[in-house]
Amino acid sequence: MSANESSTSSFRDQLLTKPAWALRRSLRAGYRAADFRADVMAGIVVGIVALPLSMALAIASGVPPQHGLYTAIVAGAVVAALGGSRLQITGPTAAFVVILAPIAEQYGLGGLSVATLFAGLVLVTMGVFGLGKLIQFIPYPVTTGFTAGIAIVIASLQWRDFLGLHMAEPSTHALERLAQSAAAWRTIEPAQLGIGLFTFAVLKIWPRFVRSVPAPLVALGLAGVVAAIVNHYWPGLAIPTINSRFTFDVGGVSGVGIPRTPPLPMLPWMLPGGDGAPLTLDLAMLRTLFLSGVAIALLGAIESLLSAVVADGMTHDSHDPDAEILALGIGNIVAPFFGGIAATGAIARTATNIRSGGRSPISGIIHALFVLAAMITLAPLLGYLPMPALAALLMLVAWNMSDARHAVHILRTAPKSDAFVLVTCMLLTVVFDMVVAVTAGVVLASLLFMGRMAEVTGSNLIHEPDHAEGVPLPPKTLIYEIAGPLFFGAAEKATSALADIGRAGTTIRAVILDIRSVPAMDATGMVALESARDRLREAGVFVVLAGLREQPRRVLTKAGWTGQTDQALLCDTLAEAAQAVRDYFEAHRIDAD
Repeated sequence: MSANESSTSSFRDQLLTKPAWALRRSLRAGYRAADFRADVMAGIVVGIVALPLSMALAIASGVPPQHGLYTAIVAGAVVAALGGSRLQITGPTAAFVVILAPIAEQYGLGGLSVATLFAGLVLVTMGVFGLGKLIQFIPYPVTTGFTAGIAIVIASLQWRDFLGLHMAEPSTHALERLAQSAAAWRTIEPAQLGIGLFTFAVLKIWPRFVRSVPAPLVALGLAGVVAAIVNHYWPGLAIPTINSRFTFDVGGVSGVGIPRTPPLPMLPWMLPGGDGAPLTLDLAMLRTLFLSGVAIALLGAIESLLSAVVADGMTHDSHDPDAEILALGIGNIVAPFFGGIAATGAIARTATNIRSGGRSPISGIIHALFVLAAMITLAPLLGYLPMPALAALLMLVAWNMSDARHAVHILRTAPKSDAFVLVTCMLLTVVFDMVVAVTAGVVLASLLFMGRMAEVTGSNLIHEPDHAEGVPLPPKTLIYEIAGPLFFGAAEKATSALADIGRAGTTIRAVILDIRSVPAMDATGMVALESARDRLREAGVFVVLAGLREQPRRVLTKAGWTGQTDQALLCDTLAEAAQAVRDYFEAHRIDAD
């Protein structure tokens, strides 16, 4: 089979075997009526949690709340049905806010929808070509750092509504928002602050006593009642609600708050742009939105697979990362055509699904259907939810997301280099954005990894006539041992001592490179060996490689290293290498005495 045929076959296999991997696996294991009842109950509980979160996250991202609900409904159902994680719950998440809010401000809902569509295409490409497994190699300090930074950014977005500050439209930069909030502190509205503190307190205290009823349902429900009473009897306090903040125009029907209509088909590029008029696409805008889409895709992949790993730990199960990434891509392609925004796996909602007894991806589909039913039947009531309460909910999400205690533990106990990467990623996320933070973090972590590989890769010159393992060596021959991966950063260090061999005044006529302890080699290692070989050959020194493992042998063979005498010989054992040196000395009439 040719390389092209193999690639085509792999592509076809991914498309045929990956979609609905978790659902098919659950059904094959035996899906009973009891499992369905458990999924229904878990889906309803998760739906109750997702309902206010989806609205709050849409608002934080700069779009009306119903678009968060559309995302939970459409992407939540599609990814659950097609994904590779059995109990993953997908929807809008707090991690996206740092990316989506600037896009929505500059390009409006239309631009955000197009960027989400691009993100879906990138994710599908990653899933089809099996790149989902690569996401797990992003270092932990990088993910912890940018997650903590995102939590700070989310919290900075909530101060205005939580405190009731009278200030201009908040800046898209976290530091400037914090400065704006500090400058407007004299305008704090006690009534709004009271609603926010009350909601936050209930969210924190309720789960300690009652776990069967989700805290967001109780906290936001009570906050809505309190806000309605205050606005009715003391209208001068004017606590803002979804109804007072948002309007809609759907299918020719206008109103305030949230529309009582399901997600309807629409063209993403026909939605309003940053100026409120229909989006006008041009090449420059498409380039910018595509780059934003790539950022959304990368963050979505990281967040979703991290959530899937958490789910595996809680259930002792396993997921298919490529199937999950492929399904996430499809969900982010479909969602914008129904008014949805970017979606990914939600760790807190996934954990709620597991704790509530979810058994299969059907619980994720039930969660989406519950959000749909609640939107159609309860939209007028949802409009009474106060903005300070939603801000309090997101501030709690930000606090949980930061995992401050764990981050401090890492800073205290991890190597200084890892702590440096964590802090750098966090600061870059706050000062710049997540794309800069992750890029810089991965580069820093890669450089540190190279340094550590150089430390663990060592070398040793053995001049004795008998090798430690009892292999007799001809005179004028030495063994040069290399131990550890021969990667970039370590390769030059490992081969540097060979530069002194063969210089004028030395009697060495043959070198055996013992690389039995080299498990892997990259292009840099290959080039370093080639350079050492060429220098030694120019000095009249014969080179033999002994003990190649499978991966280094493939690399060197592909590079043209053969068994001919004009190249370095490749031998399986030290004994074979020693005999090859004797044969070479005899063939070239070299005096070994």
